[in-house]
Order: sequence, then C-alpha cells, then structure tokens
Amino acid sequence: MNNDKKLIPNYRFPAFKNDGNWEIDTIDNTCDILNNLRRPITSNNRKAGEFPYYGASGIIDYVDNYIYDEKLVLVGEDGAKWGSFENTAFTIQGKAWVNNHAHVLRPIKVNHEILDNYLKMIDLSKYITGAAPPKLTLGKLKTIELPFPSNPAVQQKIAACLSSLDDVIAGHEEKLTVLEEHKKGLMQNLFPQEGETQPKYRFPEFENDGDWLENVLDDVFNFVRGPFGGALKKDIFVKEGYAVYEQSHAIYSDFSEFRYYINSDKYKELIRFSVKPNDLIMSCSGTMGKFALVPENCSEGVINQALLKLSAKKGYSILYLKYLMETDLYQNKLLSQSAGGAIKNVVGVSEIKLIKIYLPKTLVEQQKIATVLSSVDALIIAQREKIASLKEHKKGLMQGLFPKIES
Repeated sequence: MNNDKKLIPNYRFPAFKNDGNWEIDTIDNTCDILNNLRRPITSNNRKAGEFPYYGASGIIDYVDNYIYDEKLVLVGEDGAKWGSFENTAFTIQGKAWVNNHAHVLRPIKVNHEILDNYLKMIDLSKYITGAAPPKLTLGKLKTIELPFPSNPAVQQKIAACLSSLDDVIAGHEEKLTVLEEHKKGLMQNLFPQEGETQPKYRFPEFENDGDWLENVLDDVFNFVRGPFGGALKKDIFVKEGYAVYEQSHAIYSDFSEFRYYINSDKYKELIRFSVKPNDLIMSCSGTMGKFALVPENCSEGVINQALLKLSAKKGYSILYLKYLMETDLYQNKLLSQSAGGAIKNVVGVSEIKLIKIYLPKTLVEQQKIATVLSSVDALIIAQREKIASLKEHKKGLMQGLFPKIES
C-alpha cells in the first residue's frame, strides 16, 4: 500500500531510534486468511479429546481432532467484543480446531505479537456491521489498517518486550489462582460440612473444645429487608445527600460509587433501613446470596428493596458469620430458599431465619477463623491490584510502541 502518512511511535528503542517511519498496510496484504479451513461442530457431534476447540473469544471445548497445526492469530467474527483492549484477537499455537465464529490469520509481513497486540489495542467498532448479531465480516476485516516497522529486528524487539510483560502478568495470575484455591480449601476445612458438628481443621488451642453448637440464623442476626411498595422510586432521588445502597454493592463489595441519593427527610422516614459500619448486606434479587461488609468509612444511607441487611447480635463475630455464609454449604442453603428460575429471589426473611448453622462455643475461635480468612483475602486483593496495575502498564506501553494512524 502506498503510505504517505508519517508513522513514528512515541516510544522507540535506542538502537532503532533512527530507523525511519513505519509502514502501513491492510490485513488483506499483511496476512494469509485461512477461514476456508475452519469448521463448526455442534455440541452433540463433538467427540471429547485433547485438542482445543476455539470460538470467537477462546477455547470452548476440547475435541478428538484438529484442522490447524501452527501459530495463528484469531479475531472474533461474531459473538465477540471489538472495543479497545477487549481482547478481540488472541494467538493460538499447535494442533487446534476453529469454528466459524473466528477469523483465522497467518501473519506474513508482521510477526504474530504485533498483529495480536495491535488488534487488541485499537477499537474495531467502526468495522462492525449488523445488529442481530453484530459481525466483523471478512470484507471489513481485510480493510483494517495495520502499522508495522519494516525492519524485522524492530518487530522482534517489540514482540519480545510485550511477550516478557505477558509472562510477568501470567505469573501473577497463576499466583492469584493459587491464593484463591488456598482460600477455597480453608473455607471447606475451617467450617463443618453437612452432617458434621466440627470442622476438619481446628486451631490447637481449641482442639479439646468439642462439638460446635447448633443455632439458627435468627439466633445470631438481626434482619431487615429493604423497603418495598415504591418507597425508593426514582422521582424522589436527589443529586447528593444520603446514599442508596444497591445489590451491586453486595455483589462487588465496592462502595466507592453510588448512583442514587435521598434527602434528609426521606432518610428519617426510612431510618430502619439505614446501614452502619460492620453491617452485612446480602443481594436477594436476581443474583442471590452475595455478601459484603459495610466498611468503616461508609456513606450514610439506606438499603434498597434488592438487599437484606444483617447485623450481628452480641457475642458473634460479623466477619466470621460473613465467611460462614459464603461457604458452598450455606450458599446452597440460601439458594434452596429462593424462588424463580434462572433469576433467584428471596421467598421471605422468615425462611432465611430458620437455616441451621453450627458455631464455635467461643467468640475467640470465631475471631481466629475470621482473622485467618481475612488475611488471605488481603493477599488476594493485593494480587488482583498488582495484576490490574501491570495490565494498565501494558496498555500504556502498547500505546507508546505503536504509532497512531490518523483517519
């Protein structure tokens, strides 16, 4: 392609700072497109095997045969996301099967890493056609412009830089998985399982304390269900005031933003639905049984109708109770008390109150269990933040390593 555009990235490696402009060409001219080989296999006709079966966004199954056996770049054709940094493209290597929802590219003028990362970085929305479903057609794919350095050594240097950062991110993601599995194991062993009255793991100082005590949730919690009957209609909301807690706060344990607020008069009217630090809120409409502890620096406000507020009675650790209710055993018990199909809704607080639980005899043992699990949670949160920081760093690096194509 004739290139009259000046293409120079913001970041250049010292050894190549005088290497000149980058080239620009279309996908059609820089890649072989191998779509003619791909074939879908319906789920009923797939035979289980060792070879990955790819769709628009990644592996969806493993099958007993393959149609590709090389390093390739796949790009979602339909059923994908095409926004900037939404992982539109991904690289595969070795024996694999690809269905008809992903375009298959073999780079010929650029290396795989440059093609993969550039397609991830840019917004491909302008190339998408249709609405039901939206689609990146083969014709549109071929017209996508790709900038690249003509010097293979520069390409390799960029590829090595991005690949090494990917390896670091992958290493931290593996560490996160290990931490999450460790917590899962602790949750299974620090609480009694169905039909048991003691946990598998016991701290040495409590080994001779005997069986845990049977209670029901009504013994340990005060319950308040969010207001019904239109008490929180949107026409009463104001720009600032007392916050309205929604089920998204329980699902994501993120209290940094609120969409709705009420004035002081409405807050006084709904004071029984107010929340304070160390109250536990539970989602109970749509997504059922997700818990979050209201933080110390929380905004004053009230829960909406999709939340249940649980306050610990004297002698019980709210953090311990939160972890207890997040175990698989009690998540299943909560779901068994819900109504609806794919979307679950609480039958009523009265049913929840009667769920049986087992608790240590002493508050000290409750607190010890909560402390152990919260320390693992702190490591998990820090690890997630580290991964997010590395991914943001990679985004900035990519934006500096690739020149911007002016439209």
